[in-house]
Amino acid sequence: MQSICDSLPGVLSLAEARRRLVGSLSPIGGVESVLSGGALGRVTADDILTTVDFPPFSNAAMDGYAVRSVDALPGATLQVVDRIMAGASSVSDLEPGQAIRIFTGAPLPAGADAVVMQEAVVLEGETLRLSAPLLSGENVRFRGEELRVGERLLASGRIIRPQELGLLAQAGVKTISVRRRPRVAVLSTGDELVASGGSLGPGKIYESNRAVLLGLLADLPVEALDFGIVRDDRALLGEALHLAAAEADVVITSGGASVGDADFMAELLTEKGRVEFWRVAIKPGKPFLLGHLGGTPLFGLPGNPVSLMVTFMALVKPGLETLIGLVPSEPLRWPVRALGAIRKAPGRLEFMRGILERRQGELFVTPLAEQGSHRLTSMSAAHCLIVLPQDSTGVAAGDWVSVELLPGGERDILEGAV
Repeated sequence: MQSICDSLPGVLSLAEARRRLVGSLSPIGGVESVLSGGALGRVTADDILTTVDFPPFSNAAMDGYAVRSVDALPGATLQVVDRIMAGASSVSDLEPGQAIRIFTGAPLPAGADAVVMQEAVVLEGETLRLSAPLLSGENVRFRGEELRVGERLLASGRIIRPQELGLLAQAGVKTISVRRRPRVAVLSTGDELVASGGSLGPGKIYESNRAVLLGLLADLPVEALDFGIVRDDRALLGEALHLAAAEADVVITSGGASVGDADFMAELLTEKGRVEFWRVAIKPGKPFLLGHLGGTPLFGLPGNPVSLMVTFMALVKPGLETLIGLVPSEPLRWPVRALGAIRKAPGRLEFMRGILERRQGELFVTPLAEQGSHRLTSMSAAHCLIVLPQDSTGVAAGDWVSVELLPGGERDILEGAV
């Protein structure tokens, strides 16, 4: 009898697996209206046009004196006739030979076309003496110089970050249309697993993969659904997958994707849906599975926590971004020198956990001594993943390697961990 291993496609390169995964998915439908102030992390469903000019009026870019540039000649004297604070306005137009005291953000009075900074003048009573020439428009923010009414404020498909919240507030936008967040079902499989806080019996361990996955999902505009732990029972797993697929837009499982006697995921998908591919030429993370249950995609991740994180970053994240309606992001990698020699067996693209270290202003990386895929402590200790190509046999000390920062890795760098 042909095994499921024989009937499925062979081991794919990471690039090919990513291409097939992204190509098999489409953005989910659905639009919601939300208050713009609560839209952080959401994705715009339409182009948003501004209904006000940016800025809405010409104003001073710094504290100083509003003047006519034609009057601003070295040694010229001008009469100070008014004072304009931010939020106020001048009641009189600026006439030749006059200046008006003005503060940053205050509207430019009629007749003025420049602002001379207060440090560039000599004030004697109400008489102002200039020390340098001034160009028209100097130190002025002109009405609409950023955006004009009717121009695009934000494009469709844009994630709302704090700076976009500011743009929406500045434009006076109260509500916006955003894309519905994909519902992501998360479940772990294994007879050995016990929920954190429960009693550990013989041969049991606390389950951690859902905590990791839910944390990773928190950085994306998705709605996570926790389907708990499922025993290594074919019928129970099949029922759990059916319920998860019915309620969610995508299902993420951990464990059960390998080739052991109790690993049913690929067989169940072949029987109840279809398998797109199974096994990727990466280390760790080879037993990654992509399939569909009806119209619901399923990402089957390995049970070892390091493999789970690596496959999430490399494959699941771009897949979820596709479902969200975003352009899948390429991993950001930086060239860094290896502090010592790194050995590797050819055949799979390898992700090694690494520690970054700064020496005389230059970054170096060293792999952790222990690289077992079961060691979640190594992911906590590491700053980055060292990415070694599939055909590489290792590098010598001083050679350049590519690294990807782990979640929070930039904070380790800023806080002096390297």
